[in-house]
Amino acid sequence: MRRIDARSLRGLAHPLRMRILEAIELDGPATSTSLAARLGESTGTISWHLRLLAEHGYLDEDVERGTRRERWWRLAARQTVLDPGEFRDDPETSGALKVYLRDLVERYFDRVRAYVDENWPAEWQHAAALSDWRDLHLTPTQLHNLNEEIAAVVEQYTSTEPAGANTERVIVQLQSFPRRS
Repeated sequence: MRRIDARSLRGLAHPLRMRILEAIELDGPATSTSLAARLGESTGTISWHLRLLAEHGYLDEDVERGTRRERWWRLAARQTVLDPGEFRDDPETSGALKVYLRDLVERYFDRVRAYVDENWPAEWQHAAALSDWRDLHLTPTQLHNLNEEIAAVVEQYTSTEPAGANTERVIVQLQSFPRRS
């Protein structure tokens, strides 16, 4: 596990770099050419951002797939963790934090919108959930513990085994935050 520090946060907090990282997270290793076509950017621009993401430890070159002319990129083999509380009072990184978090929320929203716009079979519509709970009154410690417990449950369903019959890739999104009355 790797904690995101101020330098790596500034390296990540760019909308195109975040889209590149998400594309590789969701669809696996890719080349600058395939990402450029998918994201509507030039190969040179994508290549520059890929190298920067690698420099900050988010991506690794997949040398087993690559050739001299074609470089493949994959997620770094470690999980990254961001604690926004570490950056709120730092004027140099608070702007990067806001860019990162706002872009993240927009991407979460876009994922939900895509699901709603798609015509899934009834069994998948029945199984999916768009829920919220508004009547909780928690301390910061309780909220942290709730998030940890939910993450542990989700981890139980995380598998490195190949998908079986009647499976789909599933995204679980969680937003938990205080609300001022």
